[in-house]
Amino acid sequence: MREDKTILVTKFGGAALKELENFSRVAEIVLSRKKEFDVVVVVISAMWKMTDQLTELAKKVSKSPPKREQDMLLTVGERISMSLLAMVIEDMGERAASFTGSQAGIITNCEHSDASIIDVRPHRLIPHLDGSKFVVVAGFQGVSQKGDITTLGRGGSDTTAVALATALNAKKVEFYKDVDGVYEKDPKYCPEARHIPRLSYEEAISIIESAEKKLLHPRALKMAKDNAIPLEIISFNKSQIKSIIVSEEISRPSKPIFEVDTLVSKG
Repeated sequence: MREDKTILVTKFGGAALKELENFSRVAEIVLSRKKEFDVVVVVISAMWKMTDQLTELAKKVSKSPPKREQDMLLTVGERISMSLLAMVIEDMGERAASFTGSQAGIITNCEHSDASIIDVRPHRLIPHLDGSKFVVVAGFQGVSQKGDITTLGRGGSDTTAVALATALNAKKVEFYKDVDGVYEKDPKYCPEARHIPRLSYEEAISIIESAEKKLLHPRALKMAKDNAIPLEIISFNKSQIKSIIVSEEISRPSKPIFEVDTLVSKG
């Protein structure tokens, strides 16, 4: 990919996909970002509650579902979302292509249901990005060194987004949520909680790790800090409201830092 291209990674979770109609809203947001960036990559989660439904489905047929087979089942949710969004983008007159985690080159260790990322090799994405297509990637999933489908654990789509941004040297990651950004306390229980428009990685980690409901996965925050990837948490419905997580003093490492060293990974 040409080095002069500016790359944005966007991420949409299940809360943004409660209804089929929401795919049009997601597509509109994604297309609007092309006004500022040459390349837009979308990481997407399963639709609202679908992962829970698939987990319950597994339990109906097996008292103790094998983790390998459960991973195969659970990754269906994100594959549905990615293909539907690509279809909607195409219907809006733009070109799009969808990819599973394994097709996108998310390489993990062999810990089914809670895999860690070893490397990201996005070779299959590059021709589409160079051709100015919108690329939609299924979050939460990858492929092990043995070639098995793996999942990154609940909230793993956040980690997928940061990992792809790291591998592609993206300018930043935008997370579209059903909240207005980071607050010092959960505003649902503490209405007077202060909204924080800008904070460091360390401040974000401290606030988010102590919260009962994690706004971002701590693994994604750590990877962003290690690779100096700026993050923005944006309201899905009120895009003018956001929180920016960044540290001006940290420069990007010469080599991407993921979660596990290949030589010491399990499996």
